[in-house]
Amino acid sequence: MALRAVITADIVNSTKLSKGNQKKLMALLASVLEGNKYEFYRGDSFQVFLKSPEDALLIALKIRVAAMKLPAETSAPMIDVKLSIGIGAITLPLKTLKTATGEAFVLSGRAFDQMKASQRLIIRCGEKNNVVNLGLKVLSEFMDYLFNRLTYKQAAVVFELLMNRTQVDAAKRLKKSQATINKHTQSAGWPEIESLLNEYRQFTQSIEL
Repeated sequence: MALRAVITADIVNSTKLSKGNQKKLMALLASVLEGNKYEFYRGDSFQVFLKSPEDALLIALKIRVAAMKLPAETSAPMIDVKLSIGIGAITLPLKTLKTATGEAFVLSGRAFDQMKASQRLIIRCGEKNNVVNLGLKVLSEFMDYLFNRLTYKQAAVVFELLMNRTQVDAAKRLKKSQATINKHTQSAGWPEIESLLNEYRQFTQSIEL
């Protein structure tokens, strides 16, 4: 068995999206999840299987801002995604995610069910990694704090940066000035987001089967 990751997710306030933006979100998620095995169920809930746990947080954040950057109907709450990452052993090959078993699936599903109403991100690995779990808890709570403060305009910029595009690229794609992009980059806490992503990768290297 090998160490893998599973993301369990639910789109929050998805009914507040226009039909056009619903299609746009599905297209964005398809581009973000390309190359990974994923399945939707109940319309706005889905699971993603990742062979590399090191990529799980990056993928989860891309999923979240893909939704957050789409404006909801007038006066409606911001669109968001509730995400749980489970890291553990899984026996391959997988036929379908709905019937799959393994530590990563169990951890992801249980953590998702235990999330508070206001919580949007949680990360768990096996019990033998208690010190790592404590670090992941602090990391995910801080990341959640940063993302909970994003406006949809800031989310659009963060999405471009998470897709490994430069601020110059983001300015062209979003049709904004570089000064505006830089302002959103700083106010969104991008340096802190980058730092947390690097720390997460270090944590995953410490996880034991």
